[in-house]
Amino acid sequence: MSNLHVMDHPLLQHKLAKLRDKRTGVKEFREIVSEMAALMCYEATRGLPLEPIEIETPIGPAVVSRIAGKTLAIVPILRAGLGMVDGIQSLIPSVKVGHLGLYRDPKTLEPVEYYCKLPGDIVEREVILLDPMLATGGSAAAAVQVVKGYGCKRIKLMSILAAPEGIARVHEEHPDVQIYVAAVDRGLDDHGYIVPGLGDAGDRIFGTK
Repeated sequence: MSNLHVMDHPLLQHKLAKLRDKRTGVKEFREIVSEMAALMCYEATRGLPLEPIEIETPIGPAVVSRIAGKTLAIVPILRAGLGMVDGIQSLIPSVKVGHLGLYRDPKTLEPVEYYCKLPGDIVEREVILLDPMLATGGSAAAAVQVVKGYGCKRIKLMSILAAPEGIARVHEEHPDVQIYVAAVDRGLDDHGYIVPGLGDAGDRIFGTK
């Protein structure tokens, strides 16, 4: 699938192995999620536009490139997506950050929006939605729909782990969205968890059960 990007870089795979290990503690887990988000950001932002500017080096004038205009916003899907924000901000301190909260209705099992705060100029920006786990794809597909409702047309989804079911749902509902992941696992269990996965990312990031 041309809009699925699986990043198999050795550094990402090494860090992912640590995330999967149930012995990895909260502090280390949180740090690794942030580090992986930074590494994945390199590939997910490859298409950002550049513009030439002239500067003075210690030796003389030079024409160099910089990122052009209002280019990027990141939107973590609460709460686990928050763990990916710092890593990206370490590379792009000026990035705008929105927040989107969704929960699953116990009767319909469909995602329901409970919080949304996005940058006022988000329609002018490329948007990267952040969620460490792309499992059933319900929340991710709903998040894309929310952002599209604000008029955004350039949308990407970045997840550390994905299941084929989640990828298929996002592709079916939003074939224009590029998906960036570090690995695709074999599927979901009866509770909707990715197998073998790494457990509940939110609980492991924040130390909750």
